[in-house]
Amino acid sequence: MPRLSQPSLAATARNCFLALFAALALQAGSLPGAQAQTPGAQAQTRVLPDFTDIVEKADPAVVNIRTTAKAPSRGPAAGGQDPYELFRWFFGPDFVPPGQGRGRPAPNTPKSPNAPDSGDDEQEVPRGVGSGFFISADGYILTNHHVVKGADDIYVTLTDRREFKAKVIGSDERTDVALIKIEASNMVPLKIGDPNQLRKGEWVLAIGSPFGLESTVTAGVVSAKGRDTGDYLPFIQSDVAVNPGNSGGPLLNMRGEVVGINSQIISRSGGFMGISLSIPIDDAMRVVEQLRTSGRVIRGRIGVQIGEVTKEVADAIGLGRTTGASVGMVEAGSPAEKAGIEAGDVILKFGDKTIDRASDLPRAVGDTKPGTKTTIQVWRRGATRNLDITVAELQSDSAATGKPGDEGSQTQKTNALGVTVTDLPADQRRELRVRGGVVVETAEGPAARAGIRKGDILLALNNSEITSATQFNALVAKLDRSRPCVVLVRRDDLTQWVPLRPVK
Repeated sequence: MPRLSQPSLAATARNCFLALFAALALQAGSLPGAQAQTPGAQAQTRVLPDFTDIVEKADPAVVNIRTTAKAPSRGPAAGGQDPYELFRWFFGPDFVPPGQGRGRPAPNTPKSPNAPDSGDDEQEVPRGVGSGFFISADGYILTNHHVVKGADDIYVTLTDRREFKAKVIGSDERTDVALIKIEASNMVPLKIGDPNQLRKGEWVLAIGSPFGLESTVTAGVVSAKGRDTGDYLPFIQSDVAVNPGNSGGPLLNMRGEVVGINSQIISRSGGFMGISLSIPIDDAMRVVEQLRTSGRVIRGRIGVQIGEVTKEVADAIGLGRTTGASVGMVEAGSPAEKAGIEAGDVILKFGDKTIDRASDLPRAVGDTKPGTKTTIQVWRRGATRNLDITVAELQSDSAATGKPGDEGSQTQKTNALGVTVTDLPADQRRELRVRGGVVVETAEGPAARAGIRKGDILLALNNSEITSATQFNALVAKLDRSRPCVVLVRRDDLTQWVPLRPVK
């Protein structure tokens, strides 16, 4: 029997120990190789889904939309064709070729008597392309307002190459939602999903006609929810590739349900750069219900202009956190004025809806039926107040009138905020519908850096209402100069809180 050397015995013992350790680690599930392999295989099946079944079912419901408009006839180029017609197909009849002026004469521009007669005064020219999708079997199609806006004729092409002429049932510019219809039956509608169930990182896909390339599928993930870019819509942000022509097409979840309408892209080049915005389908369907019933959207209004509440303002007025909508202006004769809402108030609740951000208020008010009586909660002078308000109908934007004057009764010395002020005359108070206030005569130091200027009216300092120039300077003298403060400033018809740091 051969004799083992000492090194051989050591090697054998080491190998036995490693084998035993590997077995124990594998049994406990802690072996690095095993751990990477098993979850890796599971992750691959989760994050790399197969979209083919979803697309096969959804594709027949998505349509290509092309629109045309009447425009003055253009003289043909050499060879009888317009060399820029392809560009006009994508970008509309007003496309301006490089080095040329407008693509057509301005309206009512007299024709030169020496110009050759081109025959017909008008011709049908391509205006643009977009997408849409069926929401019912009887031919109702959802798309974007900007896809059909200004179109004289709308043509819808199905995936089986059939083409129909569509009519507009209703279109809403504020939400960029349009409802059109073709005379057809047995169409394939998409199932409506719930965008509130979407999660960041979830797979979604889009079907549309980018640059006129019909039935194009792109995929990505949900990047953010509730992205604020407008008054009435919290958009779904995704990195799904969306380009001109995708507008109006559906954003689908992994169950093949439509959760959004592809509407906008954020881009420096005009093409896709990884940020696509879609209208949540639940918001769109609320608009559709009104468009189908009356052809227009009826919204509520209360007559205020609002802004965000900054941290400096929230701390200074004792609110404690950046929440609510800061009232900058109250429209004369509006429901807000009748309810007692004042410039400088912070609206915290509208009915049973909490106003976390300024953009929440127009959505809550807009969704309220005109004539509805409700309660609005505001923060004023360090405390909450509940006011009763009756919502009116939104018709057109208007603003209160009244300009602040430059005259005052007594000029005060420059104070720690860098302003000199005078009392606001009684007639101007009545005209502006304010109880107090002082007029800025000069602004320097902190006030000038904050943008305050001569003629501005100061209505409040922190939670104290300003009644006179003397009282205002007394309030400034008592300020803690180690902490910032805020003043409520009115300029023309707008009022806002302005943070200031007193001079030490």
